[in-house]
Amino acid sequence: MLRSLHMKLVMILVLLILSLMMVVGAFLINSVTAFYLEDFYSQMSDVFQDPVLYHDLTTPAGEEENGAEQLSLVLDAYAGELGVDNRNRKLYVLDGSGTPVVSPDGDESKLEYTENLVFALGPGLESNQAGDKSSLALDYMDVAIPIHRGGEDFVIYILDNKATANDLTDQMLVLIIEALIFGLVISILLSFLLSKTMVTPIQKLTEGAMRVAERDFSRKIAVPSQDEIGVLTDAFNDMSSQLQNTLRQVENERNKLDTLFLHMTDGVVAFSREGRVIHSNPAAARMLRRSIGPDTTYEALFAGGAPLEQVLYGDDYLEEERQVRERYLQIVMAPFDRGREGGGALVVLHDVTEQRKNEDMRREFVANVSHELRTPLTNIRSYAETLTDSAGEMPPDMEKKFLGVILNESDRMTHIVQDLLTLSRFDSERGELKLTRFSFEEAVQDIYNAVYMDAQKHDHTLTLEMEPGLPEILADRERILQVMMNIVSNSIKYTPDGGHIDIYAGRRGEKVWMVVDDNGIGIPEEDRPRIFERFYRVDKARSRQSGGTGLGLSIAKEIVDRHQGRITLLDKEGPGLAIRLELSVEGPGDEK
Repeated sequence: MLRSLHMKLVMILVLLILSLMMVVGAFLINSVTAFYLEDFYSQMSDVFQDPVLYHDLTTPAGEEENGAEQLSLVLDAYAGELGVDNRNRKLYVLDGSGTPVVSPDGDESKLEYTENLVFALGPGLESNQAGDKSSLALDYMDVAIPIHRGGEDFVIYILDNKATANDLTDQMLVLIIEALIFGLVISILLSFLLSKTMVTPIQKLTEGAMRVAERDFSRKIAVPSQDEIGVLTDAFNDMSSQLQNTLRQVENERNKLDTLFLHMTDGVVAFSREGRVIHSNPAAARMLRRSIGPDTTYEALFAGGAPLEQVLYGDDYLEEERQVRERYLQIVMAPFDRGREGGGALVVLHDVTEQRKNEDMRREFVANVSHELRTPLTNIRSYAETLTDSAGEMPPDMEKKFLGVILNESDRMTHIVQDLLTLSRFDSERGELKLTRFSFEEAVQDIYNAVYMDAQKHDHTLTLEMEPGLPEILADRERILQVMMNIVSNSIKYTPDGGHIDIYAGRRGEKVWMVVDDNGIGIPEEDRPRIFERFYRVDKARSRQSGGTGLGLSIAKEIVDRHQGRITLLDKEGPGLAIRLELSVEGPGDEK
């Protein structure tokens, strides 16, 4: 209660009034006492400096027998002027030895020898000086005047007990206390009113600040006046509005960063200086193939790599690469808030597995292209050199045979280059499709008719079964025929002579499909996932012998993907291979 601003203001005003009244009271009391003291000595000085009185006191009357009695008689005549009433202010006459010869109450033993009296009895008699030292601290006022009369020394001593001054002081003290009480009552009432006027707006500001601290910006504080508190209230409302806008912007930015942090593909892990995990995103746990919690340490996650101290106090960021199971991770480590107590280390994980695979595929692709082109070039050069060296000597039929080999190898190189150009156009997004509507049933029938004679050469049994009424489809007819021809030609090539090849076609919903099923050499289970890779062949020697480049199925897959269709290997019992082609009736972009 006493700690509240309200009570503090009340107490300050009460203490102010008390201090003021005490100072005024002390000043008045001292002033009254000083006034009476000054008035006493002024009165004594005025009376005893009267020449008539001085003459009467110092001049004996004839042959007087008792000078002290004469002095008393003279002083009695001036008792009114001296204010002597023998009750509060008394008159004494002492002889030169200090013995009272005249006293008001007849009891000389009650007389106290004060500093002024002692001075007047001693040095004062010799120098004819009165003892008239005064002090506010004494509870009496006195004056001692040495008199030489008729060869005798006397001291007139007047003593005042300050009763009148003390009575007035007591009365004044009572008045001061009454005024103090009245002033305290008024000051308390005014202080309550003043503190209420000042504290109420501050209490409202405090309540508003507490609401703002709790992020409640719904209410504004009413401005009660245009004084400093009103200006402060107005400024607080403006600050609250700006703070609300700032917090909203910060919240939006934080939400964006949190969303980015949670859903980014790169893993991020932040560590404290002690090596404890401060924060991590789900991608980091997925990449490292382990859970990451607050108790996870840097050593537990990146043991064997750069030490944490090297990351925290190094001159630059550190980069390393490691393998986690079948994945390759590029790890970048850097400090943050270096030199501060809240700093630490930040580790960013980037999955470079696909880059590694692409680099391997690129190297393998270059090696395959070089190998595929080197073989026909070597053959062409060998046969050409033989023809050159044996010009005119070789039988015509032998020359014709050699020239045939050269032409075949040239055609093989041409096919490889054409296939590579086709793949290059697909990779560079320049392989545009020429979409037209054509009969899927006629396309399948044309393929069947085109390969029938080739199948007969190998003594294959070629059959065709189609569902009736197959629809027209929207596609690039030449590309689709190329895919169909590649599938059927591969079955003919890789099926031993006298084999069986069946072609099926039909419709399912808004899709048309074709299946080519043979009983040829088939594809081993371990090679099936890579069958659509470029230059990949199960039996390389047999493929080259049959004129294959390893690019046919890759091109087919690219064409089908461009049509948003599917080309898959089907599981089947027994030897051989079954490939299914599936296309949308309405062409690419159809979602049915």
